[in-house]
Amino acid sequence: MYPDRKIFFVSDLHLGVDASLTSIDRERLFVKWLDVHSREMDELYIVGDLFDFWFEYRRAVPRGFTRVIGTLGLLADQGVNIHLFTGNHDLWIFDYLPREIGCTLHKQPVVREIDGKKFYIGHGDGLGPGDYGYKFLKQIFTNPVAQWLFRYLHPDVGIWIAERSSRASRRNTGGSDRVFTGKEKEWLYQHCLDVLKTQAIDYFIFGHRHLPLDLSIGQARYVNLGDWLSYQTYATWDGVDLRTHAFEKVNPFTCA
Repeated sequence: MYPDRKIFFVSDLHLGVDASLTSIDRERLFVKWLDVHSREMDELYIVGDLFDFWFEYRRAVPRGFTRVIGTLGLLADQGVNIHLFTGNHDLWIFDYLPREIGCTLHKQPVVREIDGKKFYIGHGDGLGPGDYGYKFLKQIFTNPVAQWLFRYLHPDVGIWIAERSSRASRRNTGGSDRVFTGKEKEWLYQHCLDVLKTQAIDYFIFGHRHLPLDLSIGQARYVNLGDWLSYQTYATWDGVDLRTHAFEKVNPFTCA
């Protein structure tokens, strides 16, 4: 990493769905964030659910998102290494965005050594105990036959089905996933404990949870990046420290 440059981690933009900001306003805010930090950005990890839905048909992709795709492509052209993780809402990213933007696509968590520290990075869906219904559905959604069949739905029909499913999922949680009730009830925290039994990790970085968390695990740390539906949170690594931030807001991270 070059001196005075940083690695940025961000997750759960869910572009395509309105929340405290409309999707287009949230996209503009994220592009502003990218512009503000572009000169100090060495690498960028988008840790899943950039989009609330994404599916690449053979000759079509979901409409919209031109600002963010164009800005990410420009950053890649300027030498920023961009890592894009699939999440549970945009797990059907295939080759279009990696080729169009010039980014590295990750469909599973990765372990990277950065400045002598071990980072375990992933979206977080399907990890840890519990959530068995989603784990079953993920096996279906990632099945090549199921993907092939879905591709033969007209895009208007397929995207309509996916958007209704996403809204239903959000209604079912009812905001309960935004409450911290202790480390013992955090599935991803429990997953970190299991990983530490077999390998040494300094920093665990996840999304998916939608709640900004910065929790100690012995000598390691688990950071959940929160989301941009409500918090506009992210983290940075400057070669020495992993720090959490909120863009144009008070930092809302829960620390323990």
